[in-house]
Amino acid sequence: MNNHPIGIFDSGVGGTSIWKEINALLPHEHTVYLADSKNAPYGEKSKDEIIELCIKNTEFLLQEGCKLIVVACNTATTNAIDYLRAHYKVPFIGIEPAIKPAALQSESKKVGVLATKGTLSSLLFHSTSENHANGIRIIEQVGTGLVPLIERGKVDSPETKALLEKYLNPMVASGIDYLVLGCTHYPYLLPVLRELLPNHVKIIDSGEAVARQTKAVLVKNDLLTSSNDNGTYRFITNAKAEILEYFLQDFRGTTELTYQDF
Repeated sequence: MNNHPIGIFDSGVGGTSIWKEINALLPHEHTVYLADSKNAPYGEKSKDEIIELCIKNTEFLLQEGCKLIVVACNTATTNAIDYLRAHYKVPFIGIEPAIKPAALQSESKKVGVLATKGTLSSLLFHSTSENHANGIRIIEQVGTGLVPLIERGKVDSPETKALLEKYLNPMVASGIDYLVLGCTHYPYLLPVLRELLPNHVKIIDSGEAVARQTKAVLVKNDLLTSSNDNGTYRFITNAKAEILEYFLQDFRGTTELTYQDF
């Protein structure tokens, strides 16, 4: 199994932010990325719908021979990771908003979390907040409308900026000094976020931590590749391939991108 690929899935292009971190840390690993853009956003769906979509994505990646699966979606992780781990033998890496490091480092004791409705309403999110944010005021904001805009490549559009201003201004007014990004799509908004936020507000996402955890689980299960060559990087989408290609433009020529109606 060592030279089998790592599987990664998300409700679209957002999880490519996670893939980039994994690829930077583990460039010799083969990867298969599944973009379920046709069903984005997951954050507005019920828990049962999210689990069904995660089962479909998992089955697809297992058919591709994946040795480990990264659920590169906060909503999918918080709603379906326990089910997936209980029903499949392959190791799963999940993603949660990075509340713990923000809470530990916050001086104002006020931390903003920008995430989807599906993540913020999940039991896992609330248990994480309770366990790691004692004495910290967590200011939650549902990022309604952001994922569809990112899925259309409108990262720097006036509409996106207007939504972000609407969501961020109350957080800033309340005195946050950390903003936690609770959706893998949102790191693509970093340039706009930095433009809109005061300099003292620090932004945290989960990408690097997920990559480190992926490596740790591969080592623990003796699944690291034995190859010293760069891996093969396959991306499969069930929507317009042009959008996925846009977010992977820095890797043009090294990735294989295909459309498939799964």
